[in-house]
Formats: sequence, structure tokens, C-alpha cells
Amino acid sequence: MTVVPLRYDARAPYAEDAAASHGRKHPESDSPTRTPFARDRDRIIHCTAFRRLKEKTQVFVAHEGDHYRTRLTHSLEVAQIARSLARSLRLDDDLAEAIALAHDLGHPPFAHAGEEQLQECMAPFGGFDHNVQTFRVVTRLERRYPDFEGLNLTWETLEGVVKHNGPISDKLGEPAYRAILDYSQAYDLGLSTFASAEAQVAALADDIAYNNHDVDDGLQAGLFTIEDVLDVPLIGPVIDSVRRDYPQIDARMLRLEAVRRMIGRMVDDVLSETRARLAGLQSADAVRRLGHAVVAFSPAMLEDLSKLRLFLYARMYRHSRVNRTRSAARRILRELFTVYMNEPDVLPEAWFARADGRDDAGKARVVCDYIGGMTDRFAIDEHRRLYRLDNWNG
Repeated sequence: MTVVPLRYDARAPYAEDAAASHGRKHPESDSPTRTPFARDRDRIIHCTAFRRLKEKTQVFVAHEGDHYRTRLTHSLEVAQIARSLARSLRLDDDLAEAIALAHDLGHPPFAHAGEEQLQECMAPFGGFDHNVQTFRVVTRLERRYPDFEGLNLTWETLEGVVKHNGPISDKLGEPAYRAILDYSQAYDLGLSTFASAEAQVAALADDIAYNNHDVDDGLQAGLFTIEDVLDVPLIGPVIDSVRRDYPQIDARMLRLEAVRRMIGRMVDDVLSETRARLAGLQSADAVRRLGHAVVAFSPAMLEDLSKLRLFLYARMYRHSRVNRTRSAARRILRELFTVYMNEPDVLPEAWFARADGRDDAGKARVVCDYIGGMTDRFAIDEHRRLYRLDNWNG
């Protein structure tokens, strides 16, 4: 079969048009070789926060094994699925990929355990939310350009980072969302509407990626077995189909082929459901005004995914092995936060300069930003340096 590359002018009327982008908060000359959305993608890939994802936990702490997913490998898998979905739906795949690559930049070390601990530490000081932190990373914390803070991404990419899971107007009363509210008052991101179809594609690609790689990693880690998942919707029937096609298949190849097929089934489901929802839409703004998500799973797939997530929650996310790591991770971040708040002069010089002279809330935000940017390994080593004087090396 001959595959004909998708031409830019073959994109659907409901796709975002890079040539008609709302632009950047700080105006810049166009690139002669890349669309604005492609340029956003490249800026995200080259930023410091993206590189740090290589040693940030997905489920397992990054140093526990070479083959488990990290935030970086997860982001790459999400970007691949998002790009494929966007192309199939005749959307702007550069924009979908950029949002997918950026969506986890604000995650602290140790995955959800780290987020839960920072939420607890920051409760008196304005709160913490990893989605808001992603926004802060790309608009303020990355410092790579002489003319502005952040990455100066296009309006469409920023909108997608903020709203890929839907409108956030109902969250703007939460202290953690103050950063987005303040920014949007000066540079309106339309917080009460849905985002572009490309942003919604990135959100669904995230769901597809993490459900599948958590099954893969859980099986590989021995937290549950193939036999344990035979009665679980979606994955069980897929395993049965692989065994019918390959009766002599070994356990490793069975796992890999089952996950591959499950990704395929979920992608096909999204494409079928979304094409039906997109019918008749004639502009990207029509997607925003629709009042509900246009990129979606079918009701049957959502039901199966709900049961799969319940299984993963019980057998993986709350497994004793994961619980022990979660407990240690929370203790590390809690104690780091305490020492930095009480003794900010132990922060690196540049970070101390940001914290010095601020009130408690301002100092806490600097401390939170510093801890949030750490990798798992750095947080463990920093904790050892500050609390384990028997191993002290300065």
C-alpha cells in the first residue's frame, strides 16, 4: 500500500492553522524553516525541564530499573500517539505533539507521591498543582532567552497546556491557579472554553499511553501476572486474541504483543468516536464553542477503561512495593521543604537570592519551584547531603 504524506493544505477546516496563529505574548520574527507550532515543539524539547524528565518517576522511581517508564519516555510515547491521531484526523500534528511533550513538565520528583507532598507543604502558601506548575515552567521558570522569561510559546500551545483536559474556569478560585488567572488577565487564554482539537488529542494520547505502559510495567515488575488480568476488560480479551493467533508464544512476547494491540484498539476507538463528533464542524473556534469534548473515547471504551483503572489502582498503584517507595519519597520532600524554609541560605546561591527578603508565602513558592524541578536522584542525593552527615560530602 502506498502512503501519501499529508499536505498542509489537506488539513481539516476544524484544525488549527499555524499561519493564522494568535502569535506570542512577546512578538518574534517568524522562523524561515518551521511553523510557529513546530518551533514551540523544538523549544520544549531543548528546555531544561524536559531533559530532567528522564529521571522523574512515572510509577517506579527512575533508578529502579532501566526498562520502566520515566516521565520522559512517557512524554515521548504520548507525543507519538498524539501525532498519529492528529494526522489521522487531519489536524496540526506539530501543535498536538508540542502540547503532548509539554504536558508533564511541571511534575515534581516521585510522581503523584511528590505532588501530594508538595500540595500538603504548600497548603498554607497558595497550593500546588502539577498542571499549573507546567504553565509556570513554560511562562516563567525556564530562563533561556535574553528578552523574556519562559519559552514564549504561541497562544495555541499555551492554551493547550492549560486546557487540554477541558475548561478550567471552575478552578480559578483555587489558590494554586492564581498564576494562570493573573497571566490570562493580561493575555487572555479563554479559560472558560474547551481547547483546540489538537490539545484534546494530546489529552487522550496521555490516557492511552499511561494505561498501556502501566500494564506493561506492572507485568514486567511482577506486581501482577498475565493470569491476573484475563478477566479485566480490554486487556483480557486482547491477551486471548494473541494466544489464539500464537499458541506457542512466550510470556515476554505475549506481553509486548498484547500491549501493542491494546494501544491499537484504543486509537481506533478514539478515531471512530471523534470523527463522528467532528462531523459538520467548520472551524477551530467551533470546536472551542461546542461545550463538550470533541476528541473522546466511546462510552463502551470508557466503561472498559474504568474497570482497567480500578484493577491498576488496587494491584499496582497501591501495591506494598509502590507504597514503600511513596512513603520514602514523601518523607524526603517534606524534610527538604522544611530545611529550605527554615534555612533558605542552604539553597543554591541563585535560588537563595530569589527567596531572600520575601514573606513566608513568597519564600515557600521559591522553595516549591526548586524542589519541583528536581529529579528523583537529585532529591535523594540532596536529602542525604542535608540530613545524613555520616555520609556528608559537601
